[in-house]
Amino acid sequence: MNTMTLWHITGWEFAALAAAALLVGFSKTAVSGANTVSLAIFAAVLPARASTGVLLPILIVGDVLAVLTYRRHAHWPTLWKLFPAVAAGVVVGTVFLVRADDAMVRTSIGAILLFMAGVTVWRRRRAEAGTGAGEGRAADTDERPDSVATRTGRIKARSYGVLGGFTTMVANAGGPVMSMYLLSAGFRKLGFLGTSAFFFLIVNVSKVPFSVGLGLIDGHSLLLDAALVAFVLPGALIGTWAVDRINQRLFERLVIAATVLGGLQLLLR
Repeated sequence: MNTMTLWHITGWEFAALAAAALLVGFSKTAVSGANTVSLAIFAAVLPARASTGVLLPILIVGDVLAVLTYRRHAHWPTLWKLFPAVAAGVVVGTVFLVRADDAMVRTSIGAILLFMAGVTVWRRRRAEAGTGAGEGRAADTDERPDSVATRTGRIKARSYGVLGGFTTMVANAGGPVMSMYLLSAGFRKLGFLGTSAFFFLIVNVSKVPFSVGLGLIDGHSLLLDAALVAFVLPGALIGTWAVDRINQRLFERLVIAATVLGGLQLLLR
């Protein structure tokens, strides 16, 4: 089957998917959470459930590029704390996918993303009001919040972990949830990007068997992926160039804005 005829894709639709793949590369190396726009584009062009299977390998390519770029900045204690809860969320998400229709999936994820963004904005405004300086005013080179273990309780880590695993399994939308967690934990840009890069590479690779078992990844979806992955690298290069030119406060605002946009897209579609 010709790549361009998969699910009757037109030239303009393929161009939209290519732009979404480029945005995946950008989001993985610059503004995590921005790929919720890619999620919405894929879901608009392809059948909603099938779109998650096509998007997953593209996300993994972006994750590999992000790990190669920011591998020295990962905060492993945070990752080890999250993984058990994320695994539980992935299992719950798999069961949910078996039972839920596309409309239920979109509504659930959109509501979760907007809730998380609202909680994060509220927490940060409280912190600024109480200290006179926001959490995001530390130097951009302050990569690893050594006090992360004391500022974020186990309940919070488990809650975000389960939600992150659930949302990444059902709609590849775990990025905004984990972005909200890492921002609330006080990560600066490089630590944020390095930690999220390893997190999503490991989680997304672990999702592959589940997606294959659900029929979301097959030979046809991989054929389309082969035509789209070439657009991820330019996006990653643009992101690597841009991240050094974005200050910490703008970085955090972009992440939150991308989360809100993604949530609204899922709710209103």
